[in-house]
Amino acid sequence: MIRAARVALWSAVFFIAYFLALFAFIPVPFFSKEHAEQVLPVLPWWLLVSFGSYTLWSLGHGLYTYRECTDAYTELLTEISQAKSELQVKGVSVD
Repeated sequence: MIRAARVALWSAVFFIAYFLALFAFIPVPFFSKEHAEQVLPVLPWWLLVSFGSYTLWSLGHGLYTYRECTDAYTELLTEISQAKSELQVKGVSVD
């Protein structure tokens, strides 16, 4: 099974289970009914905020450790200097 189909299958299973628990068709183990009624409506927002903070951390860590990738760093600097020189030849002021 390809990866996208597997992700779609598991997402559908979790969404169905979530909605069944949200509308109290199935009980939530290890939670009382009152606690489940308080936690389940805010669970998607909590997951969204958690995913967003993980994504921002991952981007920040990638930017922080970018200089450790010396080959990519030097390649990027040479491409920038080439682009600047090409623009200056065409009469565009750079810097």
